[in-house]
Amino acid sequence: MAFIQRLVIHFRELQKNPPPLCYAEPENPSKSMIHWVGWIQGPEDTPYAGGKFRLTIDFPADFPYRAPEVRFVTPVYHPNISVTGEICLDILHSQWSPALTIR
Repeated sequence: MAFIQRLVIHFRELQKNPPPLCYAEPENPSKSMIHWVGWIQGPEDTPYAGGKFRLTIDFPADFPYRAPEVRFVTPVYHPNISVTGEICLDILHSQWSPALTIR
């Protein structure tokens, strides 16, 4: 359950210092800290401007040694996002490190 404590720490850090144009939080923190929802606001001057894109973030029991599974719920047309919403970035797969944070 140490990973739950780490998720709580990550969540508090996100609340104090949220990244621009996005937000993430546990979907139901009183019930479970391992399933989060997030949103990314489409940046200005891009094809995504004005869009709000919903994500799900699921943390494995061996987090932080294994990356969370992050998927777009809102359909997004992007070369690094599969038709099922999976984000195809090395940092979420082969380049993941326990030293990384959710931010």
